[in-house]
Amino acid sequence: MQIELYYWPDIQGRGEFIRLVLEAADADYIDVARGEEGMTQLLETLQSTAITHPPFAPPFIRVDGAVIAQVASILQALGAQLELVPSDEAGRAWVHQCQLTIADFVGEVHDTHHPVGGSAYYEDQKPEALRRSTEFRRERLSKFLHYFESILERNPAGDTWLVGDTLTYVDLSMFQMLAGLGYAFPKAMARVGAEVPRLLALQQRVAQVPTVARYLRSKRRLAFNNDDIWRHYPELDD
Repeated sequence: MQIELYYWPDIQGRGEFIRLVLEAADADYIDVARGEEGMTQLLETLQSTAITHPPFAPPFIRVDGAVIAQVASILQALGAQLELVPSDEAGRAWVHQCQLTIADFVGEVHDTHHPVGGSAYYEDQKPEALRRSTEFRRERLSKFLHYFESILERNPAGDTWLVGDTLTYVDLSMFQMLAGLGYAFPKAMARVGAEVPRLLALQQRVAQVPTVARYLRSKRRLAFNNDDIWRHYPELDD
């Protein structure tokens, strides 16, 4: 089973949540837009009228003839196939719920630098971004992180993984969130990090999974940059 991933080729973005899962599972996949004429293929697929259930925007995947969009839906579909979800229905539902909360978290991170509109440049909304990022750093960041810290603390199987006793796709997504936050808000993360030791330990644990570690060392893992969701503007991390 070969999986086609469609996402912008020059940023990690939301596509990185999917890449991490595919890499962790050592899955056979093609990162379409990074190939020759890949952007043409991405745009043609996105605009195709032949797709019964069309995606709204990247990322989306094509697998077994089906096109699936939205990060949480993609990971829900891939999780069972790649054995990155619990075997029981309740466990799978809980993983999906956690992933949806991470999606909310991602949206709030994006809005720290684009609170007015995604089509406007950051430079055109600096005052609003400063106000939004200040509220995010003072209240929302710790609220999200403490929530996920409590999930680790309450896991009946122990605090090694967020759900159950084995790696799931939500652990990989949390790794990505923490890595991105460390890039975008190093000062804020240095302050709040001491309050979420289980999460920081989880981040290190995921990074040491052999397939993940191999990916992180590879050229396929792009560097964070200021065209991405996680952006480092020093004035927003004061």
